[in-house]
Amino acid sequence: MMLTALGLMSGTSLDGVDVALIETDGEQVKSFGPSGYRPYTNAERGLLRQALAEAVHLPHRDVRPGVLAEAERAVTLAHAEAVAAFTAQNNLKPEQIDIVGFHGQTVLHRPEQRMTVQIGDARALAKMIHIPVVHDFRAADVDAGGQGAPLVPVYHRALVRSLRQESLQEDGPVIVVNIGGVSNITYIDGDDTLIACDTGPGNALLDDFMDRTTGQAFDGEGKFAAQGKVDEAWIARALQLPFFALSPPKSLDRNDFAALELGSMLPADGAATLTAFTAAAIAHVIQLLPKRPRSWIICGGGARNLTMLRMLRERVSPASVQAAETLGWSSDAIEAQAFAFLAARSLKGLPLSYPATTGVPRPMTGGVIARP
Repeated sequence: MMLTALGLMSGTSLDGVDVALIETDGEQVKSFGPSGYRPYTNAERGLLRQALAEAVHLPHRDVRPGVLAEAERAVTLAHAEAVAAFTAQNNLKPEQIDIVGFHGQTVLHRPEQRMTVQIGDARALAKMIHIPVVHDFRAADVDAGGQGAPLVPVYHRALVRSLRQESLQEDGPVIVVNIGGVSNITYIDGDDTLIACDTGPGNALLDDFMDRTTGQAFDGEGKFAAQGKVDEAWIARALQLPFFALSPPKSLDRNDFAALELGSMLPADGAATLTAFTAAAIAHVIQLLPKRPRSWIICGGGARNLTMLRMLRERVSPASVQAAETLGWSSDAIEAQAFAFLAARSLKGLPLSYPATTGVPRPMTGGVIARP
């Protein structure tokens, strides 16, 4: 049975709430609906940064001391406002949407301690928007010993299958890369091989650096980095960190590389080096995969960073590198679409994660439903 599913995603870049509608049975996507976006205000973004700092000290995933309670209220309200604006703009009524997939805002991801924390009150959200909400997608995986991330690979696989059915994608291994705050990949080789992992930083290090040094929230199209010089020796040292030698599956917290110091680099050189570090970390995963990929499809905010795409092309040549839009996908909406897809899979008890995507011991479903 096909469901009209709405996905909500607030990623580690802390930029805002993405909204996307799809029609799906949890195995294939029948159609893409409209998408939308509700940016966080500077005050909300500042509050979330405080929450990230405070979350390090959380004794249990369900408690919300101090600023975390305030941040959770802000996240919940922002998502409710995002849904209200989206439905109004697209002349939709709540009863026309079967289910909402609500990821929440990750403030702590420590799977080795069996801790993953996404703030956002799903019960309150369901009551505000008058639609059932599936949430807490990662907890079951982490409780079972998995990394709890990435969860988008099953959606990437569905998209690539559709491309091949339409003869828009050649055979051979393909990698779908999502460059958000953290970068993650899905390696797809036919129907049988699905491997996934986080590869390292995405936009988070660069965004934080831009905020500190220029006051800008991000490097639009990579124009600032394009003016700088990459410190390849710094990148080579950074790639010696133990994480990069680990085989998939593996995952990261947004702030795992926050302690890396750029020293006395000029701001443009720092931006260039951090942009190149993201590209180098993504390309580094090739040596950990069964075969060298023939094509790379780039999604997420990083797909708009032309300097980052150029650097990645140089590092994975002769494989092709293309932004998701060139295939009719939406880089901006793809993660929100994925959580709509995962909500449908959750309702049907289908797996969200697998041993080769999160390290969970067996295919696992997940998610909890909150009703209005």
